[in-house]
Amino acid sequence: MTALTLDTDERAVLDWIEGEADAMVDRVKAWSAIKSGSRNAQGLEAMRAELEKAFAPLGGAISAVELASSTTIELDGEVRDVEYTPAFRLTQRPDAPVKIVLTGHHDTVFPPGSGFDEWRMLDDDTINGPGTADMKGGLIVMLTALMGLERSPWADQVGYDVLISPDEEIGSLGSGPVLAELGRNAHVGMTYEPALVDGSLAGARKGSGNFSLRCRGRAAHAGREHHLGRNAIVAAADFARRLDALNGQREHVTFNVSRIDGGGAPNVVPELGICRFNVRVKTEDDAIWARAEIDALVKLADGRDGISADLHGGFTRPPKPMSPANLRMFEWTRAAGEPLGLDIRWKDTGGVCEGNNLWASGCPNVDTLGVRGADIHSSREIAKLSSLPERACLSAVMLMQFARGRFDAAQARALAKG
Repeated sequence: MTALTLDTDERAVLDWIEGEADAMVDRVKAWSAIKSGSRNAQGLEAMRAELEKAFAPLGGAISAVELASSTTIELDGEVRDVEYTPAFRLTQRPDAPVKIVLTGHHDTVFPPGSGFDEWRMLDDDTINGPGTADMKGGLIVMLTALMGLERSPWADQVGYDVLISPDEEIGSLGSGPVLAELGRNAHVGMTYEPALVDGSLAGARKGSGNFSLRCRGRAAHAGREHHLGRNAIVAAADFARRLDALNGQREHVTFNVSRIDGGGAPNVVPELGICRFNVRVKTEDDAIWARAEIDALVKLADGRDGISADLHGGFTRPPKPMSPANLRMFEWTRAAGEPLGLDIRWKDTGGVCEGNNLWASGCPNVDTLGVRGADIHSSREIAKLSSLPERACLSAVMLMQFARGRFDAAQARALAKG
């Protein structure tokens, strides 16, 4: 690929972004202080209100997207509907020749009372706080890059949809259908999960599924009539043991038993046992194999004397391979980084994100365009503040190249179609 040279207009956009560095830092501190754990509806709505104010200067049409509910197996074994707060959406120039979908999330993994509620500075460039990297910092990178694009002479060539969801950290079960719709209608996607602290991006991603096996047996007095009971915890535990034994039977496929619920008093044979687990797969064929193995184990559990067993859940994020279309997106990202002095690299990962959802709808994408960060999903989460303008410049260069046709977004989409 020919080395990219930036002209005076492009440099002016980058100079403007660099001038926003302090404002970006102030904003990440303010947004980190908003407690927006995935189940904290009040905090999520407070954060969405901040997004509406922050993105309004772009001039697009802003809306609150109602999300479909999902279901979960409660501790008592009952199936319950899970409701989600609305997602934030902005639509700009839907009839423009180049169509891009930019996605992110405003939920974090930290519920109220987690003990990780405030940001603090570890050094002049390192902030420790909830969501600073994952991904409120990334949302600020996205916003600033779009504001840079709007200052360029080529903005009218790009139409974009921004979707910022409240449920990414719990699987995007509500926002998944919206992501699929936007992905189908875009040429390419850009998602703002954090990069690694050295600036490396996530390459190919595994697919992921979350499941719950519900076993029902028969309660009985553990002393007087133990023989009449049918122990659902034992059934669930035996299923868990057999499931764990599948690890190593197929390369790149992992089964993680995360929790067994049920039971109660020690003098009662438990009538309910729930085994909750996650599966990671590299390919769709892996997912088909894994599901067949799981179904066989469910059948075994359901065939135990006095036990009924049923499976809930499924694969919600398909694998995202380093396909030719996705590779082209990474090559463009690297090319955009070169005139900024950035050596963009990428590494395959077992993690999942909205980039998986976009790819499933045929949309090639790069999904770690956010800040450089580390230790996400823990109280050690950090973001490098210098990466706020750095990564905003990177995205702005990409957006301007898509607008100018130097990066042919339609070509990437055509590659995805095979």
